[in-house]
Amino acid sequence: MGSKTASPDLGRGLWEKPTDYIVACLGLTLQMHLFGSSFYSLTLVLGMLPYFLYMVILVVPVLVIHSFMGQFSSSGFISAFRLAPFFKGIGYVNLFLTTSFIIYYGTQAAIPIFYIWYSFYPILPWSCEGLSSWFNESQGLTTCHLTMESGYSYINSSIHANDSKHVHVPSYLYNKYKFITFRYPTEDYQVDWNFVGLYVPIWATIAVIFYKFSETAKFGKFIRYMVIATLCLLLVCFVRISFLPGAMKGLERYFTPKVRDVDRGFGRTFFMVIHAFGAGWGSVIALSSFNGFRTNIMSYSWIISIGQVIILIMFDLVDFMLSYYFTGLSEDHDVISLWMFFLSSASALSSMGWPNLWTILFYTMLLMAGLIVLTTQIFTILQSLFDEFETLRKRKMEVTFGLIGGLAVCSCAHSIDHGMIFFMAFLHNISVTHSVLHLLLLFVVMWIYGWERFQRDIKFMLGQPFASWKVFTLCFIAPLILLGCLVSGIKLLIEEHYPMYTTVHTIHYILLVLSALAIPGYGYYYVYQNSGSFCERFRRTCRPTDWYPVVEEHRQRYGEAIGQTEVTDHPLFELIDDVNE
Repeated sequence: MGSKTASPDLGRGLWEKPTDYIVACLGLTLQMHLFGSSFYSLTLVLGMLPYFLYMVILVVPVLVIHSFMGQFSSSGFISAFRLAPFFKGIGYVNLFLTTSFIIYYGTQAAIPIFYIWYSFYPILPWSCEGLSSWFNESQGLTTCHLTMESGYSYINSSIHANDSKHVHVPSYLYNKYKFITFRYPTEDYQVDWNFVGLYVPIWATIAVIFYKFSETAKFGKFIRYMVIATLCLLLVCFVRISFLPGAMKGLERYFTPKVRDVDRGFGRTFFMVIHAFGAGWGSVIALSSFNGFRTNIMSYSWIISIGQVIILIMFDLVDFMLSYYFTGLSEDHDVISLWMFFLSSASALSSMGWPNLWTILFYTMLLMAGLIVLTTQIFTILQSLFDEFETLRKRKMEVTFGLIGGLAVCSCAHSIDHGMIFFMAFLHNISVTHSVLHLLLLFVVMWIYGWERFQRDIKFMLGQPFASWKVFTLCFIAPLILLGCLVSGIKLLIEEHYPMYTTVHTIHYILLVLSALAIPGYGYYYVYQNSGSFCERFRRTCRPTDWYPVVEEHRQRYGEAIGQTEVTDHPLFELIDDVNE
C-alpha cells in the first residue's frame, strides 16, 4: 500500500494495577464544569433514571469499543485507527479537541488557587467581616445584608432588604473585583496579569508531575491516589455542608420523586452521557492501551459507568445543598449564586465555624480534580503522539515539556477579557463534536471493520463473546441516541450564540471546520498513496493495516485464529485480508 509499517512502542509500559485503568476513567468524570453551572441544570435522583437507560444501551457498549481499540492494539487514539486507516483523521481531530479543552480547563484549575490563597488571611475578604474593605455598596445588596438567624451581621443597616429583589454572593463579587476576566468584555482586549499569575503554579505543578511520574506505572499510581484523595475530601465536605441551614431541604428535594424530573433528566443526561468518555473523546482509547491484553474490559466498563454515576450524584447532592442554602437566606429575594462550586460556594463556607479551614479543604478538592483531568488528558495526548510518531520517542522529555509549555502559554489567552468567551465556545461545542465523532466511530467499527470481526477479536482477546443484542444496539439504537445528542447540542450552540460575540464565534467555527477537514484530508492522502482505480484504492485503505496484538505470543495465536476462522465478507466493503496484495 506504500504506507509505513506500524512500529509499536514496546517500552510504553502497563498499569501497575489493573484497577488503575478504572480509577483513571473515573477521574475523567471530575470535569467540574459539569456541576454548579447553568450550562447543566440541576437534575434530581428520579431525573437520573434516563442515564441508567443510556448506560445500558450506549455508554457501556461504546466504552467496550473504546477499550477494545486501545487494549487490542496497545495504541493511543491516533494509531488505534489502524483497523480502518482511511479514518485515521478522526484521531487528529481528537488531538485538536483535547488540546483545546485543556487550554480552557486550565482556568477551572486556576480559580481554586485564588480562593486557597486568600483563605490564609485571618479574615476572609468575602466574609461579612471582610466585605467592607473592598465592597462598594452602590453595587447592590449582598447576602451579608440579609437578616440571618445563623449570625450574619449588617454592613449598613440603612440598606433595606426591599431595595432590590436581587442579592449577590460576596465571593463571586470579590472574584470580579480582582479579575477583569470575569467582568463584561470591553473593546480594549485588556490582559489581566493577576489572572495570568494563577496559571504559574498550576502549570509548574503539572511539569513537576510529569517529571516525577512520566512512567506509566508511576503515573497510574499517582492518579490512583489523587482520585481517592479527591473523593475522600468530597465526602468530608459533603458531610460538613449538610449542616448548613437549608441543606437538608436540598437533600429532601433531591430524593423527592416528581414526574417532571424525568423529563428534565433526559435533556441533561444527553450531555452527561458523552462526557463519560472524556472531554477529549479519545481518552479512554489511550488509557485502555496500558491494560494487559486479557484485561476484562466488559466488566470494567460496567464498573466505570456505575462509578461515574455515583460521582455525579455526589456532586449533585453538594450542589443541591449549596443551592438551597442560598435560596433559604431570604423568601423575598433572589440570591444570584453563579457557577456554584467555583465562585459562590466560598460565601457559604465562610458562614461555618473554622471557615478558613473548610474553604481550604473544599477548594483543595476542586484543585485536585482539575489537576487530575488536566494531567490525564495530557498523558493521553503524549502517548498517542509517541505511538504514532516513532521519532518522538527518542525525545520524550523534550516533547513532554514542550507540550506543557505550549499549553501554559495558550491558556493565558483566558486572561484577555474576550478569551473566556472564546474557549467557553469549545465547551458548549463538546456535545456536537462528541456526537459526530461517536457516530463515525460506530460506523467505522461496526460497519467498515465489521461487527463479525469485532465480535471475533473480542472473543479472542477476552475469551468471552460480545452478545448479539449489544451489536444490534450499537448498529441501530445507539446512533439514534447520538443523533438526539447532536440535535440538542446544535440547539445549545444556537442559544449560546450572542450577537456581540459574532467575531469570536466565527473564529471558533472556522477552527472547528478546519480541524474536521483532517478526516477526509487524511483519507484522501492515504488513497493517493495506492495504485489502481479509486474504488480499489478506497477499499484497500479501509482494510485493517498492522492490526494485531503487540505481544508476540498473542500475535501468533491471533494469526492462527484468523487462519482457522471464516470471516464473512462485509456488505459494504470486501474487508478480508489479502496477504500478498
